Amino acid sequence: MVATTTAVLLWYLSNNVVHNDVAHAVNSTHSKRTNSTGVDEDGALCAVVWGSNKSSLIDPKSPGIETFQTPVNVKWLENVALRDMALHEGHAACVDARGDVYQWGNGFFGSKADAKAPKITLRGKNIIKVQLTDSRVYALSASGRIYVFAANEEQQQLPKPQTSSTIPWGLSGWTGREPQAINFVEIFPKEKLNWGETFTSIVTGRNHLLALTSKGRTYAHPMNKDANSHGQLGLHKVEIPAPSSLMEAADRSRITIDLVPRSVVDQLAKTVASEHLNVIDDRHIGFSDLLFEIPSLRDVEISQIAAGGRSSFVNTTAGRVLGWGANEHGQIGLGSGITLDTIIIPTEIDLARNIPGPTKSRCLSIMAGGDLTCFVAERSARESLTYVDILCCGNGQWGGLGNNTFSTFQGQPVRVKNISGLREFDEQKQKSSPIVPHAISVSPSGHTLLSLDTQLHAGPGGSGRDLVVWGVNHDYQLGTGKRTSLNAATTLERPEGGRFTLARRKATVRDLSGKVWKKNVEVEQCAIAGYGNSAVYWKVLQ
Repeated sequence: MVATTTAVLLWYLSNNVVHNDVAHAVNSTHSKRTNSTGVDEDGALCAVVWGSNKSSLIDPKSPGIETFQTPVNVKWLENVALRDMALHEGHAACVDARGDVYQWGNGFFGSKADAKAPKITLRGKNIIKVQLTDSRVYALSASGRIYVFAANEEQQQLPKPQTSSTIPWGLSGWTGREPQAINFVEIFPKEKLNWGETFTSIVTGRNHLLALTSKGRTYAHPMNKDANSHGQLGLHKVEIPAPSSLMEAADRSRITIDLVPRSVVDQLAKTVASEHLNVIDDRHIGFSDLLFEIPSLRDVEISQIAAGGRSSFVNTTAGRVLGWGANEHGQIGLGSGITLDTIIIPTEIDLARNIPGPTKSRCLSIMAGGDLTCFVAERSARESLTYVDILCCGNGQWGGLGNNTFSTFQGQPVRVKNISGLREFDEQKQKSSPIVPHAISVSPSGHTLLSLDTQLHAGPGGSGRDLVVWGVNHDYQLGTGKRTSLNAATTLERPEGGRFTLARRKATVRDLSGKVWKKNVEVEQCAIAGYGNSAVYWKVLQ
């Protein structure tokens, strides 16, 4: 028995075969592309994309192609492996192997309609992760520093030169002797971190950011005045630099504002600054330059953070999950009996509510996007076998719950069909073991990509990781060649035939400027779900 037996069975059970004659090409260029392996005929690495290309995000070199109906190799990342990539609705960003940030897309270039190739913006900061919102890019460095800069090129312009004594706190944009090409702000915690403690992870919603430290502490950052519209910050009083219009009135350089959730009515929670909240301009990246530790989580050690559009989640080191924020679609996962549309305090989510008494459950990971939340939970009963389930809650209007239903409200996390509770034979241990998802990407627009770690227990010659898809499919973002949305997890098939698997290999890696970074680098394919599109890129294993 081989490790791929279960994955092959899943393919036959869940997949509708998509023949090459189903997908009609947008133009002749698209119809000639049949390779979707991520490696071209000459053995060079390349990206694989499918779905909408209306903003020139998934293939900047082919702006004339608006849609890729099935997965296809694209050349713009030839022999390039990245540290990270993020796709938003109209702009995108990535971190190349050297740690420099590049941006592209119609939303980034704005009026420069002819500019399509990714452009380097933040350089020399050794960035390892990027997160995107409508108007901003957040970047985390290997040393734990967090930067923010505009998502639009025109808004990244540095201010007019000033003397060194009058340069504002966050607008200098200088790195050593070389001036930065863009205007950026570094975000600091309000109180200094402990000795040796650094930030290790960041996630963003529409208007808020969460950050996790190496000591398991959780911080929140307000991007604008809507950052706590549904209590997603986990706190409400924040300190910001005083706008020039309020500096004289407040007689200080910083003011405290009260970001009260819309559902909360508290006439006593008004500070002087809150009374002037309407006149504060929050469109600039310098609206807030601080991170605030979430008070209710101060003594709770956190292992992972996640953010939906207006919701927040944390997973403790013990595998217990807490969530807060918007809940009008049940996306927090507190159960069908909880109909509150706003949860302002981190509240524990019981993932074992529908499991028999003796069975134990713990959360392994969380992923969220928009109004959908996905939990990976392990369950076991005493000496019996261990299983791993993928649970979803929230807005499944287009099948995003993966449980064979279409529903706009799901408060109780439900098991995703075809991929929950799977097991395979472990060649090394010579026994059956649960199949655990390797990675999950949830799009804010409603589709999910999940790679099954069918390679974890494989022996010599084991195949790659199967890519499973479900959810909305209006822009061919599921890669099936059809626009029918899927309400159950389905193993993706390559247009040239065979299951779509994510590979791992060693290769010579170039940065985005075309220069060789290193040779014999360990890289693996990583799938991400964007707004109406999907992409698979080669990621540097660090």
